Amino acid sequence: MADVAREAGVSGQTVSRVANGKTNVDDATRERVLAAMRRVGYRPNSAARALRNGKFRSIGVIISALPTFGNSRTLDAIAAAVVAEGFSIILMPVTRPTQGEVTGAFGKLNEQSVDGVVILIEQHQLDQSEIELPHGLPVVVIDSSARYDYPVVDTDQADGAAQATRHLLDLGHRTVWHIAGPPQSYAAERRRKSWQATLEGAGREVPPVSTGDWTPESGYRAGQRLAADPAVTAVFAANDQMALGLLRALHEAGRSVPGEVSVVGFDDMDESACFWPPLTTIRQSFEAVGRHAVAALLAEIAADVEAGAPVTVPTELVVRASTAPPPE
Repeated sequence: MADVAREAGVSGQTVSRVANGKTNVDDATRERVLAAMRRVGYRPNSAARALRNGKFRSIGVIISALPTFGNSRTLDAIAAAVVAEGFSIILMPVTRPTQGEVTGAFGKLNEQSVDGVVILIEQHQLDQSEIELPHGLPVVVIDSSARYDYPVVDTDQADGAAQATRHLLDLGHRTVWHIAGPPQSYAAERRRKSWQATLEGAGREVPPVSTGDWTPESGYRAGQRLAADPAVTAVFAANDQMALGLLRALHEAGRSVPGEVSVVGFDDMDESACFWPPLTTIRQSFEAVGRHAVAALLAEIAADVEAGAPVTVPTELVVRASTAPPPE
């Protein structure tokens, strides 16, 4: 740093400000210091800086090892928000969200010297009482219940499912069938319960639930059973991928969409507008969830306190050509 200061004709304190990204240096001086750094081959030592100020500018993410569309999109959004804030990101996949695995993941991230942790575990087990999150690091939880003291960020799963169900009822369908996601998924359970509550609130029959695993193949298998029942005129699938499999099964069975059966999905994948017919679905903003999660975590890190109310990101019904009134 002394070499850089001599080369740039500034004080060592000015070099330190530039190296640490401080804003109280005018642009011309900053450029002169940066040019001097390049000439003498100086690189700021992030490890030394972290030891000095206690901040590592690194965030850990504990994520389910089983990839899903929602987790992948949310992780992309988290990474973008983290990088925009000048932080790096360290991923720690867990195969099963048990107490041992979650605690072990925390321990490994502590060894990696992160400033905070985002937990992106879809499974219901995280909400069970035996899963206790270790203390000692700022934490934000995504897609889970709000029973923790940490900030929780989630899409409004219940309202999205209610919008989907009400849309089909408002079109005149007597009731709505449902292809649910896996029971261990918190999001899937929220959507299923909201679908059921919406039907019950409208005084409608609640049909038996078909259960899938988020994949088009599981939607196709459920769709084969539903297509064989002439009473089925409206189906809400818990994600767009299962809706895609359902559409194939209906087409193969000769049941037109939306002429005989209306279909609604959930997610609004980029491809959903190109399904045939284009899919009516519930749009959720993975980008907003990622931004809110990172903002909440950085606020915790800056204040060095556990705080923050749950953040619920709204959903939006996107009406396309896969829904219509029931046949006469």
